[in-house]
Parts: sequence; structure tokens; C-alpha cells
Amino acid sequence: MSAHLEKRPQVGLAIRLPLARPEVSPEALLAAICLYFVVACNVTFWQSVAGHQASPGLIASLAVAVFALHALLIGSIAVGRATQPVLAGLLLVTAFATYYMTRYAVLFDVEMIHNVLKTDLAESRELVSVGMVLHVLVYGVVPAALVCWLRIAPRSIRAGAARRSIFLGAMAALAVIALVISSQGIFALMRNDHALRYQITPGNYIVSLVRALTEQGDVAPSARLKVAEDAHIPASQQVRKPRLLVLVVGETARAQNWGLNGYHRQTTPALAGRDVINFSEVQACGTSTEVSLPCMFSVFGRSNYDKHAIRDHESLLDVLARAGVSVQWRDNQSGCKGVCDGVGIERMDAAIDPGQCANGRCMDDILLTGLASRIEATKGDLAVVLHQLGNHGPNYFERYPAQYETYTPTCRTPELSRCTGEQIVNAYDNAITYTDAFLSRALDIVQQQTSHEGAFLYVSDHGESLGEYGLYLHGAPYAIAPQQQLHVPMVMWLSPELASDTGIDVPCLRAGASRARSHDNLFHSVLGLFGVQTHAYESGKDIFAPCQIKA
Repeated sequence: MSAHLEKRPQVGLAIRLPLARPEVSPEALLAAICLYFVVACNVTFWQSVAGHQASPGLIASLAVAVFALHALLIGSIAVGRATQPVLAGLLLVTAFATYYMTRYAVLFDVEMIHNVLKTDLAESRELVSVGMVLHVLVYGVVPAALVCWLRIAPRSIRAGAARRSIFLGAMAALAVIALVISSQGIFALMRNDHALRYQITPGNYIVSLVRALTEQGDVAPSARLKVAEDAHIPASQQVRKPRLLVLVVGETARAQNWGLNGYHRQTTPALAGRDVINFSEVQACGTSTEVSLPCMFSVFGRSNYDKHAIRDHESLLDVLARAGVSVQWRDNQSGCKGVCDGVGIERMDAAIDPGQCANGRCMDDILLTGLASRIEATKGDLAVVLHQLGNHGPNYFERYPAQYETYTPTCRTPELSRCTGEQIVNAYDNAITYTDAFLSRALDIVQQQTSHEGAFLYVSDHGESLGEYGLYLHGAPYAIAPQQQLHVPMVMWLSPELASDTGIDVPCLRAGASRARSHDNLFHSVLGLFGVQTHAYESGKDIFAPCQIKA
């Protein structure tokens, strides 16, 4: 009995020995993780490189350079006790990034990082899927758990700093050598395909995140620089009947699938039967709401684009309010991105109309709830902005009621890679058809009111990729964005009373509807429509000005 008890500790030791945590140096662990990033987390990047028919030597040099540069970058921040938490965190974030890069061809530039940081809970929830969870589990959670399980070899602060310096110096030298050996081929490759730099993971989102966080944040309305301080409506116009503009800002509607533009499907049957003016050649300010919305309401626009200046200055809505126009923003999206901060926002949710909402999202018809009475209650000039949920992806199948499912079969999952191209387009076109019906109902409200001279304008903030060039969704860098993300629909209607009072020749406007337009026209056209006078107004950007009959 005594002898048996003496052997028990040895049995326990035999069980524990295989579970002993291996000890590794921080530099060895760092090198292993960077190698893992290069091999396992850059599938999209290597596929793009292969598409350029790069030579084996160029690919080898590029792989060494990517490895060494990542080791240099991450080795500068994963130091001491932060080594394991930083590496584990990068593994988890990289798993999320690679999922969206491989499934939707997302490019992580600064604007995409801004989009991610500003994404609301409802949008984030829609992007969660079984495929995403499994991908993150395999490529992120498991390797991160392994990193945390390993034991970092202890060393003094001085010894650790010395070895890290040697490691970083070696990585810097390795990167230089690799780049020099194939410099001509590598730099030519990067120049010819600007998207490549945004596909190198995790360097893409690390650098973009740092740039995004170092930019100045949102500016309080009271601190914004004034735009058009002299804006006013002349007294001679104030005796007229009040004017109304209902401006619908669409979401993710692309011109290519817009029935009024000659699409092979009539996705806009309701508007086709209305006396509207369809502008067929309109370019967006950007490829995401985060960029386009502030840009289209700014005096700067895309022609003088400066995101810092746009953020720091007042918007069109502030100018209208200064001139005496009442302004209302009704939102069924993720907010106005600073555009309406000076005038306020009314968020449309289930508390306003429960029948229009489910799972944290509401159908766009909720934007029309109480709109007619709101217009009638406003005595003076009024501008109402309706910000749609529209065709926001990837859940196109959730953007319309069941009765609008005209085209089948449809993609009914956010994992677009599991659907055929036909299914994706069918779901998207059904959402466009619902937008058409919604716009027709909004137009009814404008036409039926009697308290104001009415105008109606619809324009989408940006377009959408549905698989063209391997791209899905939106948010591509503007310089390399395809037209599917930049070419957007725009529709207008003017009441005969308003057209007569402003001297606008509607047939003239209709005749020029196929000319090139852009979001840059919005600021000046709206000022012109309300008769606002200011030095900031440019008649050359007012779409009404060429068709205005001067008294």
C-alpha cells in the first residue's frame, strides 16, 4: 500500500508532461505568426498577383518583403508582456478581415475603416453568418488560443530590448534586400494595380486604422466654419406661396439596374407611369455613405473634394436654415454622417410605426408616416430629407415586403458566395422595385398637399457591385471604383405652380436629362430652387439655371 502511494506522483507527472506549455522566444513567435499571415491570410492578394502573371522570382521576393515588413511593423508594437495579447488580437481581427476580403472583395483603405468604425449594430448583425463564425473560429480563435497557451521565454528588459533591436534590424535589412532584388517588377506591379496595397493583410487595416484614428474627429455644429453667411431669400420672394422640397436620399441603388435608364427589366414600373424627369448620367461623390452623404450636401463636392474641409464646414442644410427654410431630416439608416447635426434628426423606428419594423430594421415606408401632416403644419419654406435604408446589402432579400418579390429565385443569405449571380441580382432588383413603389407614394404626398409649391427629388448616395470584376457590396477606393458603385439614379418632379413661379422650363429640363450630372449639382440646385441668394451659389452647377426663363 505504501509502495503504491509512492508511485502515484510519478503517474500524475507522466500525465502532465505532454501538456506542458512549450517555451518560445518572442521573436520566434512573432516570425511564426507573420509567416502564418503571409501564407494563410493573404489568399486574395496572392490571387491578384498571380492574375498579373508575375514570375516565380518576383513572387518569392514579394513574399519575403511582405513577411519582413509585417515582422517589422508588428514587432514594433508587440513588445514585452503585450506580445501575446497583441498577436492574439491581430489573429482575431485578421480572421474577420480575410473573411470579408475573400467573400466580398472588400479593400481596407482609410475610408473602409471609417465605414467599419461607424457601422451601427443593425448593420453589424446582418453581416454575421454561420460561414463567418466558422471562418473566424478556424483562422482566428484557434491560432489565437495557441499563441496564448505558449509560454514566452523570460528575459531581462535589457536583454529583451537588445534582441528585439537585432530582430527588427534583421527584418528591415531582409525587406530592403527583397525589394531591391525585384524592385522594378514589384513597384510596376503596385503601380499597375492600386488595389494590391489594400489587400496585404493585416498591414492594410493596421496602417489604415492608424491613419483613421489620427485624423480629427467629428466637429460640433457650433464649432463648424460658416458657409454662405450671407444666405438669404430676398423680400420680394417672401410674398409668394411657400415652397416644399422632399429630397429622398437613396441607399445603394445603382443606375445599371434602374428601369427608367433602359434596364432590360422594368424595375421602376410605378415611376414609369408618373410625369417625372429621369437623369440617366449621374455620378456619386463616393462609394460609401460615410463619404457620399457629407460630400453631396457640401459646397466642396467631389470637384473640390477635401474630407477634412467637408467635415469642418457647415452643410447645405445649415445654409437653408440660415436663409429661413425649415429643415427636417427623417432617417431610416445609420444617421446623417454629420450633415444634419446643426438642424436635428428624427430617427424612424418601431416606436413610430411597429407594423413597418422587424428585427431592428424598418421598411422605408416608415419615412412617410405622418409626413403629410408635418408638411401641412409648416407655414413657410420647407425642405424634408428622407434617408432610405434602400438596397443596403448584403441582405437585399430583407429590403422589401413579400409582395414585391417579382424576380425569383432570390439569394436569401448574407453569404453571397453561396448564391448564384442570378439569385443575387433578383433579390437586388426586387429591392429596387420596392424603392420605386416607395418613391411613388412619397411623390403622391408631395402632389396632394396644397399648402406649398412642391418639388420632389430622389438621388442615391452610391451604387453597388453585384459580382462584377469579383466585387460585391460597395466602398471601393474612389480612384479604382467600378462604375457600378459610382453611377447612380436620380429622378425629379416639379409642380406646375413651382415651375411657373420660378420660371423653370420643364421640357428644357427634360431634354437635357441625359447630360452628365453629379452629386456636385445638389448644393447649388437646391439653393436655386428656393431662391436663396449667396456668394457661395454657382449657377454653373445649378441644373435648373440653363432652363430658367428670366423675367
